[in-house]
Amino acid sequence: MFNTKKFISRRTVLRGAGAAIALPLLDAMIPASTALAKTAAAPKPRMGFIYFPHGAVMDAWMPKQTGPGFEFSPILKPLEPFRSYVTVVSGLRNKEGESSDPHGIIAGTWLSCVNPRNPDRGGDRGVTADQIAARHIGQDTPLPSLEIAGEGGGGTACATGVESCGFGATVSFRTPNQPLPMETNPRKVFYQLFGQGDTAEERMSLLEQSGSVLDYVLESSANLQRKLGPADRSALNDYLESVREVERRVQKLAANADKLQSLPDAPLGVPDDFTELLDVHFEMIALAWQTDQTRVASYMLAKEVSMRTYNMIGVSDAFHPLSHHQNDPAKLEKLVRIQRYHTERFAKFIKRLSEMKEPAGSVLDQSIILFGSNMSNSDLHNLDPLPSVVLGHGCGTIKGGQALKYPQDTPHANLLLTLLNRAGVPIETFGNSTGTFAEV
Repeated sequence: MFNTKKFISRRTVLRGAGAAIALPLLDAMIPASTALAKTAAAPKPRMGFIYFPHGAVMDAWMPKQTGPGFEFSPILKPLEPFRSYVTVVSGLRNKEGESSDPHGIIAGTWLSCVNPRNPDRGGDRGVTADQIAARHIGQDTPLPSLEIAGEGGGGTACATGVESCGFGATVSFRTPNQPLPMETNPRKVFYQLFGQGDTAEERMSLLEQSGSVLDYVLESSANLQRKLGPADRSALNDYLESVREVERRVQKLAANADKLQSLPDAPLGVPDDFTELLDVHFEMIALAWQTDQTRVASYMLAKEVSMRTYNMIGVSDAFHPLSHHQNDPAKLEKLVRIQRYHTERFAKFIKRLSEMKEPAGSVLDQSIILFGSNMSNSDLHNLDPLPSVVLGHGCGTIKGGQALKYPQDTPHANLLLTLLNRAGVPIETFGNSTGTFAEV
């Protein structure tokens, strides 16, 4: 019996003048009569690091129980539909991020667990976890990693005496002294993923185009459709419709983009704009993972010392001043509202990943996503215990469905090392780690 299934490469893209659109995993990308694990389409881990500033109200974050039967806390409640993918990790401390100028270094030490003043900093000590992951699981993708922020700024100055700057403006460091900028403009992110252009001028020209990027790949799309079976054609059509919808939303936001860039310390546009911005950023990360454009993404939802207001949820106070709550019940209630709002946007992203089906499950099944902050009580600026939750099963390496609590002062670096190992990164130490977590 002859097998007539036509095989196409996992790296097939739709090409046209000014556009190159990667594709989701299709059945036609899996060679006939070949085990999935032995193909280029075998499940690959995706790693995400989603950061929010100003810590969390820990009484409203930490579950009161541990183990599989835990009750979701008020802030984490939006994640309850994904219980089997959730691992709440409590009791961690990032001692290396502690400083007399916490907002100056707190973002940049979340994923490195190495203080910029540490005399042992250098080599890989000071490289962030996302960039370690990019070296190992991102070198055969078009973008080794993706760095995005919901809000620009955050300060480029470092703590006194620190030579390298950027610790307040990014969570990603390629080397101990090379911070990676976080892109806030969704239009630039869109064309980074779906457009071409070898120079800044070419990319700017693409940004100024009207119409749809899909218009440039119509012929390529039609040619590919003829090679696909009914299920793959349907999957491709659904995916292209998702790209077009994101593009439409990005274009709608573009009118405000320049204003948002020039006023980083001001509330951004009308209240609904920020919600749409976060949702569009998350959707682009999801599409990038679905199409294997990148396997590593870092996202700062807002900057440190953010003066944003959250009028869309009834909080008119600026975020950073509100975070100095002095245990005022009214301020704490507003902070919980903001922190739950961030979780709601994140939960929408998780739902999207769960809906992106692949032969070995969903994109969420293949993902390892850390959602957290490098601060605990924002009024005290302490880094113990940190709010941390992991989503995803990491290609079967993460159990999920449990709340874990470790002894006080357990290094946050232990969690990062554990997640890197589960993603297939063969390192034995990271930052100030003392071991890994077998329970995760």
